[in-house]
Formats: sequence, structure tokens, C-alpha cells
Amino acid sequence: MAGIIQLLAGLGNPGAKYEQTRHNAGFWFVDEVARQVNARFKSDSKYKSEIARCEIAGTDCRLQKPMDFMNRSGLPVASLAAFYQIPRSGILIVHDDLDLPPGTVKLKKDGGHGGHNGLRDLIPHLGGNDFLRLRIGIGHPGHRDDVVGYVLKNASREDRAAIDHAIDEAVKVLPDIVAGNLDKAMKTLHTAN
Repeated sequence: MAGIIQLLAGLGNPGAKYEQTRHNAGFWFVDEVARQVNARFKSDSKYKSEIARCEIAGTDCRLQKPMDFMNRSGLPVASLAAFYQIPRSGILIVHDDLDLPPGTVKLKKDGGHGGHNGLRDLIPHLGGNDFLRLRIGIGHPGHRDDVVGYVLKNASREDRAAIDHAIDEAVKVLPDIVAGNLDKAMKTLHTAN
């Protein structure tokens, strides 16, 4: 059977000012996928996104970077999914995660938003929380009052290297994720880091 994941949406903030900030780890992931499969992002004003089309594990997939701010990611993702009739189960949301150290990446099925503004906006727009998430660890500043400044700052060289390594590891298991071999993908990812 063909794969189940047809839309990979990386979350981040648009613009050069935010390009290297920790909050853009989702963008970094889909950029790396596009680079490896030789896909090009094109701006699509209809979905307020940059979108690339590619094939992963024999499945026609779309890579998406919503070009609205993180807390307004829901509508661009939901609109694109609706147009291509992609159910929530066919969506992989890739986002930064404060609760995981840099260099860690975890695959998770459904759940709440955990305080993540991108997920907080996505859940109502998608009409549920039963979508797959790829959580890319960015570490925590230590105190909740420091979170906003932390996620909107560039990662240190060491942290960025660890995050890039985690992204590389996640891209390696992407064919399994897309094909629906989630247990295999989780076992590989969760024992690697």
C-alpha cells in the first residue's frame, strides 16, 4: 500500500530575521528534505506558504512552510490539506520542542499543544489533534519567563550542530514515516538519541 503521509508541514516564522532562530527548526527540516530529494519551494499566495512537491517512499508528497507567523500556522496548513483532500492522519507537522534537548528528535502521534503556539493554532483549524508530529529538540532556557526570547534567538553553534544532526537522523527514517511504518521509525529515532 502507498504511504500514508502526504503533507509534511514544517513550522517556523517567515523572514530573514527569524531564519536562524530555534523556533524555525521545522523549516530547517523541510528545507533539508527538499535539498535531499531535489525539490524546489515555490511561493503560493493562495495558501500563504512556500510549497514543494516531491516523492518519498513512492508517495506523492507536499512540503510546506507556512509564511504566516507561528501562531497563525493553522489556516495555511488546513487550507492546503483540504484542497488536496489530505486527512489529518496524512499530515506530519514538524516543530521545535523546548522539552527535548538539542540533538533529540521524537515522533509522536496526537496529543495536546503543550504550550506550542503553532500547534495551539493548528489543532482547531485541522479540527482535531490526531495528526503526526516530529518534535525537534531545541532545549529549554531554564525558566518559563525566558522562553520567548530563547526560541526567537539564534541557536549556539553547538546547539545548531546537534539540531542539524538530529534533522539528518530524522530524514533517514522519513521513508518509514511516510509509508506508515511508525513503530520502526520510532524505534530507530528514539534509540538513536
